[in-house]
Order: sequence, then structure tokens, then C-alpha cells
Amino acid sequence: MTSDLDKAKPKYRNLMLHVLCWAVLIIVPLFFHSSDDPWPMVWNRYVRWLGTPLAYMLVFYFNYLWLVPRFLIKKRDWKMFLLINVLVIMMGLCTMDLWHMMSNQLLPDLPNKIQHVSAGKRPSRVPRYFWAVMTLCMFVALTVAVRMMQRWQHVEEVRKEAEAARAEAELSNLRNQMNPHFLLNTLNNIYALIAFDQDKAQMAVGELSKLLRHLLYENQQDFVPLYKEVDFMNNYIELMKIRVTDHVKIESNIDIDPSDSTPVAPLIFISLIENAFKHGISPQGAGYIKIAMSQHDGEISCEIVNSCYPKRGNDKSGSGIGLEQVSRRLELMYPGRYVWEKGTSEDGSEYYSRIIINKKEES
Repeated sequence: MTSDLDKAKPKYRNLMLHVLCWAVLIIVPLFFHSSDDPWPMVWNRYVRWLGTPLAYMLVFYFNYLWLVPRFLIKKRDWKMFLLINVLVIMMGLCTMDLWHMMSNQLLPDLPNKIQHVSAGKRPSRVPRYFWAVMTLCMFVALTVAVRMMQRWQHVEEVRKEAEAARAEAELSNLRNQMNPHFLLNTLNNIYALIAFDQDKAQMAVGELSKLLRHLLYENQQDFVPLYKEVDFMNNYIELMKIRVTDHVKIESNIDIDPSDSTPVAPLIFISLIENAFKHGISPQGAGYIKIAMSQHDGEISCEIVNSCYPKRGNDKSGSGIGLEQVSRRLELMYPGRYVWEKGTSEDGSEYYSRIIINKKEES
């Protein structure tokens, strides 16, 4: 869950961005003046100009805090929004004029150089008002753009949070399905073993207890260390070897360091091994299964090749949902960072499945 501190960070960044932008707008004009202008004259001129950014702030925040959220986002009433903004812009013009009048009364007389210039013919106020209105209109448009962008970002964040929550719920559901599915297949194997070799069946129950320990404590996490998952796979392979006959050739080449703690999603590869034992052994108890697994530079590869025999009608080894779960879990846990190649040979006698997972995030 998102902490209060994480929620406050965007608001703090937004506040700092506002302060920075207005600070730049207000302070920068101090650096644009003639080098021979005395500082008292520059300061007087600057103070008179401060009414302009004050009017900008009034128009911006009147729209930002009230008009855009209320009339555009909530009510979608463009006519009322524009009508009120006409009044707001007039307020902005009045703010400029009022500030200019007050500063003229409060500030001391300007130097003779400025008095001489101001004693001449005064320029028309029409162009000044025109450009002031245009600038205030630009600030209204800027406010709408900023607010709409923020709304879009908020909607996108909510969508991503909802998508993440949905994916997490689906992943949790898949894990909950995987446990009984795997357990059902294993119990069916032990059940079949009891019919012809009770001693091996007892050994299988012992191996099953090791597997259940992994299912109970490790599978509830999103990721587990790779060496633990490998131990789980080795225990399962040993359990299955108890059941099969000597006519089944099993090769296991798992080249993983016993201390390799690379995080990996649990039970991704075990379904492939289950599938190999399910379809790789003939009714007469013959066949072969080859399992190879390695990890290098954050890339995990698991390849399984087995002889291919159609599933018998009395096979109780599962309902076939295992590989569907693997496909969905790969998509949820490693989107865009995995390759799964699978299929049968041309003559249909061999099935292969190879998963490559790239743990490195795409740049």
C-alpha cells in the first residue's frame, strides 16, 4: 500500500514547481536594465512592475483552484467558464492599474532623467491594455493546460493502480490454483504407486512432505531465491523417479550455483517438468525426459525435452490447467522479458519446451 509520505511527495514537488516558476518570473526582470541606470531608478521601475505578476497570479490561481475544476472538469460548462474569466481578466487589469497608482503615490520622485521623459507626450493606453489582455488570456489558457495535464496524470495513475491491483489479485488467484493443482497431480502419482510398490509409496510420501514445505512457505511470495526453487524441482524429480520404471531414461542437468539467490517467480518451471512426466512416458513404462537449466548474467533458461505419448483416458494426473497458468504467470511477472518456445517434432514423437527469462529490466 502507498504510504502517506509517498502520497505527499507529488504535492510537495508540485508546490516547489509553483514557487520556482513564480520566483523566476518575478526576479528575472531585475537583471534586465541598462548598465548606466542608477539602482534607485531600477528599483522604482521594478516595484511599479510588480503589479503585473500580481495580476498574473490572480488570474492563474482563480482558474487553477476554482474555475477549471468546477466549470470545466466537473460541469463541462465552457460558456460560464469564459464569462467568468472575462470578469477575472478585468479584475487583473484593475489590479495592474491600482498597483501602479499606489506605487506612484508611495514611492519617492524619480530622478530628473525619468521626470524629463515622463513630462513629454504620454503614450496611448490602448496598446498597453491590449497586450495586457492578451497576456492574461494566455495565462488562462496555460492554467487550463496545466490542470488538464494534471487530471490526465491523475487518471493515468488511478488506472495503473487499478491495473496493478487487478494483476496482483489475478496472480494471487493463480498461485492459489497452482497449489491444489500440483498437490492433486502428486497425490495421483503416489496413489498409482501404492498399487504395485508400497515401499516406494512410503518413500514418495516423505519426498512429498519436502515439497509441501516449499508450497506452504515459499509459494506465497512473489519471488523466491533461485536455489530454493531448484531444490524444490530436484525433490520433485526424485519423487517421480520412485514411480517410473527403469525403462524411463531421466537426464537432469541443472547448472545452478547452490547459493544462487537470483529472485524467481515460484512454480514457473515445475509445471513443465510435470507435463514432461505426464506425457513423456508410454503406457508400457518407457520413454525419456531431459531437463536442463542454467542461469547466466541475469538470464534464466529452462529447457525440457521428452518423448511424446498421447494422454490415456484413465490418466488422473490433472486437468491440463498447469501450462495455461504458466503462460499467464509469465505474462504477469515478466511482461516483455521472457521467451517460451514449445512444440512437437515433425514426426510427433518428441515434445520440447524452453523458457528464457531475462531478469534485467528493459532500458
